[in-house]
Amino acid sequence: MDPQNRDRKIVVVSQSVADRFWPGKHPIGQICTTQWGPDVPAEVVGVVGDIRAVQLDEPPLMMVYVPSWFNTISVPTSASIVLRTASGPAGDAGAVRELIHNIDPDVPITSLRPMSQIVSHSVDPRRFPVFLSKLFALSSLLLASLGIFGVVAYSVERRRQELGIRMALGAARQDLLRMVLRQGMAPVIVGLAAGLVAALFAGRLIGSLLFDVSASDPLTLVVVVLVVATVALVACIVPSLRAMHVDPMVALRHE
Repeated sequence: MDPQNRDRKIVVVSQSVADRFWPGKHPIGQICTTQWGPDVPAEVVGVVGDIRAVQLDEPPLMMVYVPSWFNTISVPTSASIVLRTASGPAGDAGAVRELIHNIDPDVPITSLRPMSQIVSHSVDPRRFPVFLSKLFALSSLLLASLGIFGVVAYSVERRRQELGIRMALGAARQDLLRMVLRQGMAPVIVGLAAGLVAALFAGRLIGSLLFDVSASDPLTLVVVVLVVATVALVACIVPSLRAMHVDPMVALRHE
């Protein structure tokens, strides 16, 4: 800080403050009134990005940063310092402690943790509900896949006699396979479309449990659709191929 700027009434605001109070305007040079006791007008000299000061799953707070000489009413009893180091956090912990103690050996260091640990700790309450949601989702996908495979395969297997009659009348195996796939996949496609619509609405119910991920994540929806469609496709193809390799006369006598 330049000596001529010392003791000036200046502040730095977060981006959310600039967007809230000066939309469409340049915030530098604007007047921001703070309330550290009496109202004090101060000049905005900088804008910084928003930070999540409470929890990672909470929206960023609107922040106003003031210089150390600004607040003459009270003195903070604690402070947090964020350091970005070139090497890993484990190797720099001792160096950070030594640096602080060289400046002031009476300053207590109550906690020294890497940012990854802080981030992990902030989302710990969400881990178990999310784990249960994932477990239920995978179980539902497995049960749905087994049910679709069983129903589709059984419906195709029951048409063995019909397929035999069609082959005896001269129908080509490729045409029969396309017919079975078209008729077998039609209800599956309708069910997938209805399931996607229901998933988009139901996703709003678990939106509060998610952090930095949309409840309607496109990748997740695409994976589920591909899994269900693949299961239904295999359920159509396998019994169809088995039925079409049977002699038509044997299929006609099949009960």
